[in-house]
Amino acid sequence: MDIKKIALALGLCVVGSAAWSQPGDYPSKPIRLVIGFAPGGAADYVARAMSVAFGKALGQPVVVDNKPGNGSSIAAELVAKSPADGYTLLIASPSSISVNPALNPKLAYTARDLTAVTKMTTSPLVLAVNPATGIRSVSDLIAAAKKAPGQLNYSTSGNGSAPHLGAALFSQVTGVEMTHIPYRGGSLAIQSVMAGDTQLTFGTSPSVLPMANAGRLLALAVSTRERSPLVPGLPGMKEAGLPDYNLEFWYGMFVPAGTPPAIVQKIYKATIAAMEDPSVKASLARDGTEVSLSASPEQFNRFLAEDGKFWVKLVKTANVKVE
Repeated sequence: MDIKKIALALGLCVVGSAAWSQPGDYPSKPIRLVIGFAPGGAADYVARAMSVAFGKALGQPVVVDNKPGNGSSIAAELVAKSPADGYTLLIASPSSISVNPALNPKLAYTARDLTAVTKMTTSPLVLAVNPATGIRSVSDLIAAAKKAPGQLNYSTSGNGSAPHLGAALFSQVTGVEMTHIPYRGGSLAIQSVMAGDTQLTFGTSPSVLPMANAGRLLALAVSTRERSPLVPGLPGMKEAGLPDYNLEFWYGMFVPAGTPPAIVQKIYKATIAAMEDPSVKASLARDGTEVSLSASPEQFNRFLAEDGKFWVKLVKTANVKVE
């Protein structure tokens, strides 16, 4: 073949390949939605509640992929190292974005390796105990913990998770000493309390409330200062006697750094459409989770800059360590 014809053929292949990979063609195959916790926990619940509507908005199926472990850092690292093409997404909480990098500077990723798309939900934690403990209020819990320092075990969905930080803040504010037992997901942590292997948890609403409503857990309070309309019937921490305690957490959508802005915008718009779907909102509200969306990816970035300061300060002042 003539040299000029070979060059022209190669040129056409390059142009064709570039055109195929343009953001305007996105998405052309199923989307992988990664979460850092086991099935049955709050992150899993949020992902599965919105995945069908999210896929409908994008025009492609969405596959939820649970990658639990290391306080959700395994999932965050996986997505951070994935191709920046919009096909591998992450639903993350403060754990993998702010807390774990502060706890462990040796992580193989940083928050800069992920691009923020939008906040999705916000909710309080729920402080709950095994009914057999005889603890019936926050003041009872404090008294029991002070009577036997280190003897009460609290379960969480992992080191650096929001429940872990919730309990650490509780110990800091009250001066009590309790023992942390981390698990690989919220549902496992809740099961340990129900089984009596641990005595209490600061669990997520979707994990705790069904078991509390069934009488298998006793919910004592929500982690916000005031009562939450998301969890009617439970006192806030101020009403429970701890006016200096206040904590709530969120979940948000992230993509690998370097994802083209046009693709980020498509994911943003599809996430907003899914989360505003009335059936998604109603499903989340039933288990104490409120849809809370960012006005833009830029607004979410500004929120993260300020929110991260709270979590990092808590890690340091509560002397939280990787166990």
